[in-house]
Amino acid sequence: MEAKVLDSWVLAEFATPEALVSATQQMREKGFQGMDTYSPYPLHGGSEALGLPPSRMPFIALGGGLTGMVTALTMQTWMNTIDYPLNVGGRPLLSLPAWVPITFELSVLFAAFGIFFGLLGLSRLPQPYHPAFESEEFRSASTHGYWLSIPHPTGTDAADVKNQLTALGATHVTVVSGENE
Repeated sequence: MEAKVLDSWVLAEFATPEALVSATQQMREKGFQGMDTYSPYPLHGGSEALGLPPSRMPFIALGGGLTGMVTALTMQTWMNTIDYPLNVGGRPLLSLPAWVPITFELSVLFAAFGIFFGLLGLSRLPQPYHPAFESEEFRSASTHGYWLSIPHPTGTDAADVKNQLTALGATHVTVVSGENE
């Protein structure tokens, strides 16, 4: 199966967030894939309209926390029982209750790092360039605009997509060109 070469995106602005979510859902039902929505704040129902799978962030956080816990226990076991054992007040060398604070702190630290870097990776950030940034009207996405972008494969007619978006209530539709992927 050949990969589709993308050379442009169709951008559509909607007047309200409800109109954007509704149009996104309808375009997804028509078979369009790779769409994305842009708005100044998170949209209720936006993820469902795009058909996004459930987030993998809880598993990344769990993995980071468990890695931190294993690292802390391994580090403390090595330091306190093998590398430099000290008998302080007759306590055992392998004293798990004494290691709870360090274990907790490293679990939280590793989970936080996992969440931070996992979110950057899953979001494909930083993304210094996207062809949508070339549109002057698109700047409203950070203040008051509600936008939908649809990748447009080479060899198909963008006018058909523009007409469909206009029929769904788009107030402004434009096509922006980008690099071949």
